[in-house]
Amino acid sequence: MGTAAIVGLVVAAVVVLLLVIWAISSYNGLVRRRNAYQNAFAQIDVQLTRRHDLIPNLVETAKGYLRHERQTLESVIAARGGAVAAQQEARGNPGDPAAMQQLSGAETALNQTLGRLFALAESYPDLKANQNMMQLSEELTSTENRVAFARQAYNDSVMAYNNKRETFPTNLLAGMFGFGPAALLVIDEPEQREAPRISF
Repeated sequence: MGTAAIVGLVVAAVVVLLLVIWAISSYNGLVRRRNAYQNAFAQIDVQLTRRHDLIPNLVETAKGYLRHERQTLESVIAARGGAVAAQQEARGNPGDPAAMQQLSGAETALNQTLGRLFALAESYPDLKANQNMMQLSEELTSTENRVAFARQAYNDSVMAYNNKRETFPTNLLAGMFGFGPAALLVIDEPEQREAPRISF
């Protein structure tokens, strides 16, 4: 075997080795990015659970004052049920476009019904001044802020994953190993509620 043949074999071996190293590195990078957005979704999940747990207490507090507004209270409870179901579906497959769309729609519907409840509460001064209602409203607003923060972190992680997955040449590996696209979570924000004003 001549020197040229040996050099050719060495060059081929080096090229193959570099391709293997690149493939391993790219695959591991995709796995790390996928794990990052799934972990970020877990933070959303915690905050949404906290938010959903506050709503029955809010409705119970309002129920005593809004006896004639039963339909609004039932709408809030129904929207909460839909949001909890969508959250459970998304928890099983974070990033899945269908699950994220369902969660987005359910949370937007919940925001709208809560907006109607708070608008209605404005018409009932006793309810508005109720200490329990004020505390629950503040906790809900604080939780909504945490959801927004966690959602931003999740969306940033999804964008980093999708960018890695879609750029050449990593996109060749992503397709071969089933790294599908991840979906952002977009929720229409509730209207900002004013902090309760207390005057003496």
